[in-house]
Amino acid sequence: MTQSSRDGKGAGAVLGAATVATGLVAGIWFAYGCSVMPALARSDDRVYVEVMRNINDVIQNPVFFTPFFGALLLTAVAAWQHRAGRARGWTWAALALYAAVFVVTSAANVPLNDALAAATDPVRARADFEGPWVAWNLVRAVLTVAGFVCLLRASAVRGRGRRDGHDTAYDGTRRGTTTFV
Repeated sequence: MTQSSRDGKGAGAVLGAATVATGLVAGIWFAYGCSVMPALARSDDRVYVEVMRNINDVIQNPVFFTPFFGALLLTAVAAWQHRAGRARGWTWAALALYAAVFVVTSAANVPLNDALAAATDPVRARADFEGPWVAWNLVRAVLTVAGFVCLLRASAVRGRGRRDGHDTAYDGTRRGTTTFV
């Protein structure tokens, strides 16, 4: 088997894993936006703050952190692996979008979560938290879905190029034939 055919399978697997991880994170933000936060909006201030604090505590676990951090790492690796191929633009766009998600989460949502955890007055805590957190969640949901779409497109472009025999490996060599040694 040639070097390019071995690299192609690994690069495809990384791109696939990045796509799955990004899709999982997009689903989390989507679920918050269309169900969790609207349901909490029906609650009184004390219940709202208590439930949001509980959510913020329990979400810090390996089941969430694996796709959240994994999407960034895997997309970066996929972008590097596809840096000279047909999927280059799509993987780099996905990386930029997901990096923005990471920044929004770190700079906006997490500090809001921390302030909510430290607050003593539920009425004031909710007033300071709810509007900004929901808005920033919408931003990261849109960014993550856009990154997910870019990764899907990268997979399609990459797959089409491999079927046509015109994709270039990330080392710049032409693909299209398989040589058995």
